[in-house]
Amino acid sequence: MIKGACYVRVSTDNQLENYSIEEQTDRLKAYCKAKDITIVKFYTDGGYSGGNINRPALQQLLSDVENKSLDAVIVYKLDRLSRSQKDTLMLIEDKFLANSVDFISINENFDTSTPFGRAMIGILSVFAQLEKDQITERFTMGRIGRAKSGYFHGGGYAPTGYDYIEGNLVINDYEALQVKELFQRFANGHTVHDCWKYMSKKYAAKHGAWKSETLIRNVLKNQIYIGKVKFKNAIYQGNHTPIISDDLFNEVQEIFRTSRKDMDSFKRSPFKASTLLSSLVYCGKCGAKFHGEHGKYSCYSRTKGDKRYVLDPDCKNKKWKTEELDQMVIDYIAGLDFNKLEELRHEEPDKPDYSNRIKEIEKQIEKLIDLYQVGSIPIHTITEKINALTKEKSILQDSMDSANDALLTLADLKAAKDRFAEMLLSGDLQEKRCYLTILIDKVIVNDEQVNIIMRQI
Repeated sequence: MIKGACYVRVSTDNQLENYSIEEQTDRLKAYCKAKDITIVKFYTDGGYSGGNINRPALQQLLSDVENKSLDAVIVYKLDRLSRSQKDTLMLIEDKFLANSVDFISINENFDTSTPFGRAMIGILSVFAQLEKDQITERFTMGRIGRAKSGYFHGGGYAPTGYDYIEGNLVINDYEALQVKELFQRFANGHTVHDCWKYMSKKYAAKHGAWKSETLIRNVLKNQIYIGKVKFKNAIYQGNHTPIISDDLFNEVQEIFRTSRKDMDSFKRSPFKASTLLSSLVYCGKCGAKFHGEHGKYSCYSRTKGDKRYVLDPDCKNKKWKTEELDQMVIDYIAGLDFNKLEELRHEEPDKPDYSNRIKEIEKQIEKLIDLYQVGSIPIHTITEKINALTKEKSILQDSMDSANDALLTLADLKAAKDRFAEMLLSGDLQEKRCYLTILIDKVIVNDEQVNIIMRQI
């Protein structure tokens, strides 16, 4: 009597194939009856890929093979065992034949008890591998095409700040607020470690809390937040709405580049600088920052430094003597008349509007209370959900209420101007820059033309 084990596999639980689990089972029973093979057991893996051998039923089969309790393993078709040439040959030669267990595939009509069958196994496994490689290639090409069209390729997973709805990234207001705060906090001089401690204590998102410094670093470096999508190291313009401006994102990336060796010991300008206007001067021709060195400010595109800072290698913007440009800015600040608000006022920035999300939260809380009243959900579960929703609502409401508080007041600028004047007489470079950066947002140089842009009020 030949004791046989029948192995059955489909890729997904609902896969419609000519050889579904039921079809394979019926044909294996008929074959074994005709060949007078006693079926000891059916080993079934439903919903498992043939690309690897990490399948529970297959592993149990291999264990029984090693226990010498079987004479043959029978499958309906070779690729049911594996689609990998390497795995197929390993299973047959190193597992089955090594334990004196024959392998039979009824669809291809051969078995390893004959020399011809052993030869055919090797040939057919090559074609199984080819089919797998073709599927992988088609899948990869599809993902590349999707990325080129601007679509995020993460499937159901969406990065913090977005929800994945009907194949598109849609901004999640609550999480986008967190992402904006993280970028701004890091750009303001806080370390990755400080940002992690702050964010993990204050917020939770759909993927849980900000649980590691690695997550903080990955978010800060992810171009998805400026409207880009990435696949296989290529960057494409995305269809989704950006959360972070290009300027803020580039500023954060420059901070990372500035301190490759020890990022968390880095303190952003104005606390580390060699010139008064370090990190404040921009080229009006190519958009690159100006570099202060050897007594001159010059466009990064004209320097021989790191090529990543070069935006236009043909830029011919004027080089300025450090003391001349410094003095021009100092004189400008000294001549400021804060009673003329029109000269300083910028366009009113967009105010965050989370009213729709707040209304949704209120409705969710009402539903949870109704569920509690009918007793369908335990009180501790209801309490946890209501507390989380209440916290989110509070943060969103506070963000709307304090939108104008983030702008500098006229009194702030007056005080900073007075302190800057005092520091010019007695302070060191870093103290001067501390008050200068409160007053000045940026200085744009276009040859002889210098445009000094104040902070928003």
